[in-house]
Amino acid sequence: MLVKTSTTLRLWLGIESNKTSHIEKIISAIGALLGISITIALTSLTLNTDLLSPASVLIIASLGATAVLLFAVPHVALSQPWPIIGGHLISAFIGVTCHKYLPETAISAGLAVGLSVGAMYYLRCIHPPGGATALTAVVGGPDIFILGYDYLLYPLLVNVLVLVTVAILFNYLFSWRRYPAHLNAKHFQSLPHPAHLNEDISLTTEDFNAAIQDLDSFVDITEEGLTELLELAKQHAETKIEHPNAIKSGHYYSNGKIGNLWSIRQIVDNGITNKANNDLIIYKIVAGLGTDTTGSS
Repeated sequence: MLVKTSTTLRLWLGIESNKTSHIEKIISAIGALLGISITIALTSLTLNTDLLSPASVLIIASLGATAVLLFAVPHVALSQPWPIIGGHLISAFIGVTCHKYLPETAISAGLAVGLSVGAMYYLRCIHPPGGATALTAVVGGPDIFILGYDYLLYPLLVNVLVLVTVAILFNYLFSWRRYPAHLNAKHFQSLPHPAHLNEDISLTTEDFNAAIQDLDSFVDITEEGLTELLELAKQHAETKIEHPNAIKSGHYYSNGKIGNLWSIRQIVDNGITNKANNDLIIYKIVAGLGTDTTGSS
């Protein structure tokens, strides 16, 4: 009974088992330390401002949250350069505008954050710390208010560019942490694949959990969410299977694989006859593995 209650409480609180190694955790902490320290130091030099001056605005506090994403989860979508740069600058613009043209009320603060979330969604640059950047522009006090739209350029843009640059250089030291994520994807594409992976296989939750452990990086999805995603993917695959007789010349079909083995094939000749043993489908691969080659099935 006690074990069941403990498990239920853990699930309600969202306490997930963390498969990341101690070395990876330490690397993330050191990266965040260096990132923020170097950002403050270089911003101080760039703006020629005394670090100890109480009136100086050297760094936006929301950059601390950005540092967590850049150095703890550098491969997630929220941590990529466009979400970081676009998310902060767009949110800052909205925040400054709300402060300038709306009365200082709880509604204006909420509106700044709400509009920022909507804008980040539509501009494909969702970055959670952007909400804090927008809020800072509305409630940050005289040192922020006096900057006006200059808030976007300094200290914000200077902060962001320095922090992203440090993240690129620091994460490059570790082959499995290359940043931006596109560089890391290239690293995994170069890894050899056993021949048997060309065969149809069925993935399980255990396979995904093992892959996460091999990845040795914090993955921002719960085990329940992962299981649900796997089940939905399987259901989608089962409903999208085409009967051979439904395959048409000129149409495009997936080869049913995932990852680096995935490809899209355009049917050149469906070769359907009344004798199943004589059927031959000729196709051209137009995307994914083997692009611009032809084959038959």
